[in-house]
Amino acid sequence: MTCEVSWFAALCDDDYEQLGVVDPARLSSWEHCGAIVAEAEARGFDNVLLPSGYALGIDAVAFAGGIAARTDRIRLLVAMRCGELWVPQMARQIATLDRMAGGRLTVNIISSEMPGEVLDGPARYRRTAETMAVLRTLLDGRPVHADGEFVRVDLEPPRITTVSGRCPPLYFGGLSEGAREVAAAHADVYLMWPDTLDRVAEVIADVTARAARHGRRLRFGYRVHVVVRPTEAEARAAAAHIVAALDDATGAAIRARSLDSASTGVRRQAELRGGAADDGFVEEHLWTGIGRGRSGCGAAIVGDPDQVVAKLEAYRALGIDAFILSGYPHLEECRRVGEWVLPRLAHGPLPVTPGYTDGSSP
Repeated sequence: MTCEVSWFAALCDDDYEQLGVVDPARLSSWEHCGAIVAEAEARGFDNVLLPSGYALGIDAVAFAGGIAARTDRIRLLVAMRCGELWVPQMARQIATLDRMAGGRLTVNIISSEMPGEVLDGPARYRRTAETMAVLRTLLDGRPVHADGEFVRVDLEPPRITTVSGRCPPLYFGGLSEGAREVAAAHADVYLMWPDTLDRVAEVIADVTARAARHGRRLRFGYRVHVVVRPTEAEARAAAAHIVAALDDATGAAIRARSLDSASTGVRRQAELRGGAADDGFVEEHLWTGIGRGRSGCGAAIVGDPDQVVAKLEAYRALGIDAFILSGYPHLEECRRVGEWVLPRLAHGPLPVTPGYTDGSSP
């Protein structure tokens, strides 16, 4: 059984040698983020996440259109925010990007509030569910008749289609009850942030059961940072260096900049840090110190190549078959992971199997 291994392109101004120390050369730009994607493709990664920081960094959709012409093999996991675009226009953008990329597009649906918007969690997830349902209908080439709370459309599908004629795989994450239900009903890949092995197993079991009630099956993804070095001691020293210049006030300011800084998932990352040992490790090779200086994905797998591979394989044994990895700085860590870890994993792009999400076998 293979897994999909993706890298992270840091479009949202999240690239440092040391957290909290801004290096202008590492701020997101066409040149810098393009170099990260090129390195990820050269190293053999299957996919690359193009994140959306909205108030930070460069635009993921525009970047995806440009980088599609500069890549040949790697898939593009472009983040798109619900509420940002009229949903039929989202469908046209997705179909157009997929054509530009030769069928290599995947989509990460983001459910956070828009800048200046005040929308509670249940409402955001109702909007997300409506958005995903209409997107899938249009991109599968079917007419849509929706009279929802947020999406009201009655129209034929756009003439432009994806290469396959179907909706690209929709990746979606969130830990709250509302998020899990949206994923169960509408996602293809349910993404999780770092957590202990037993907690990951619990979430997979819960979301699997929810999906079954909708007559569906999901794949599961895991978003985590990596610090890999030739020895464990060197890896731990490199991890300590990442946060060596970070004080508590600066870390809190960085975390607060995120639009979803109060989400259930972010709170869980804080709990994970709170439950860690004095050295920041919450279980073997899972280090939470990186979460002191960023919101969202707040832990890293730290170790030598054997230890990192073993940890990833432990998650695979639980049912994870898509990894989105990152590391600071992203270009340099991409090279290390690509050289020391990736060749030892049986990996390849997730197959897009018609019918998989309605309960049939892949």
